[in-house]
Amino acid sequence: MEKIRIGIVGYGNIGRGVELAVERNEDMELKAVFTRREPESVEIITSGVPVMKMDDMLSMKGQIDVMILCGGSATDLPVIGPEIVKNFHTIDSFDTHAKIPEYYSDVDAAAKEGGNIGIISVGWDPGMFSLNRVYAESILVQGDTYTFWGKGVSQGHSDAIRRIPGVKNAIQYTVPIQAAVDKVRSGCGPKLETRDKHLRECYVVAEEGADQSQIENAIKTMPNYFADYETTVTFITEEELKAGHARMPHGGFVIRSGETGHDGNKHVIEYSLKLDSNPEFTSSVLVCYARAAYRLAQKGESGARTVFDIAPALLSVKSAEELRAQLL
Repeated sequence: MEKIRIGIVGYGNIGRGVELAVERNEDMELKAVFTRREPESVEIITSGVPVMKMDDMLSMKGQIDVMILCGGSATDLPVIGPEIVKNFHTIDSFDTHAKIPEYYSDVDAAAKEGGNIGIISVGWDPGMFSLNRVYAESILVQGDTYTFWGKGVSQGHSDAIRRIPGVKNAIQYTVPIQAAVDKVRSGCGPKLETRDKHLRECYVVAEEGADQSQIENAIKTMPNYFADYETTVTFITEEELKAGHARMPHGGFVIRSGETGHDGNKHVIEYSLKLDSNPEFTSSVLVCYARAAYRLAQKGESGARTVFDIAPALLSVKSAEELRAQLL
């Protein structure tokens, strides 16, 4: 079997998850890991695979089929996404929902310039949840769609906090408000504002001498992340963070309630996830979309794509015949 050659850009939680996911996919192999750190300081799991500086990436052109970009959405992906897709096919997990149209345009222009495919905003939300919103709204044309996240660790929001001056480390939990979930599941179609559905709990390790009140204000007023939510900020020590917040669970629900026919028959569609490891699950989604990017590239396609543009068959290692026989 010809293997899809994967490159990992960035070796944090998502990068490590991608490495583990590639190991589980028989049609893929890891070719290189790229980092801004000193390569010798980065210890990866896969033996015989080089860890290289980001600046040396172009030396691997022609030796890697798909680059999986594992940077954060706040400041990293908006820069490296369009830059790298000029030379490589890419997958990323850009998750700042309000900025996806702008990011798509930037990646699309750069991908077409380089003749490459760039699949953006891949993961479970945006990603799997996005697909389920489209499926449900297409079926129940009249109705309401609700998305709840958590309780769990949001990697993107945690990363955004860690980039605030004076923050040494941080983790953020998204917590659904149970009363709102129950109302939605009843099918009554409640009207809910953003802050009616979730709480955001932030645990922050501040640098020594940092102004904690300034950090708290920066968090609570951050647009696209915390400004529209009821947000709590708790300052703790590095030891407390490691002892009480080492795991990264997450999950959530997409619920669509609607009516059909003339008699007001009510229906509720629900898709849910319960994840022990947010980064490992997200990485597994990224890796299966790398297969799709490779297959689109083999057809000579270029430009940006989202999960809405990718046929399910392109994600699977199974052949079309196997899918029809086993899963249809």
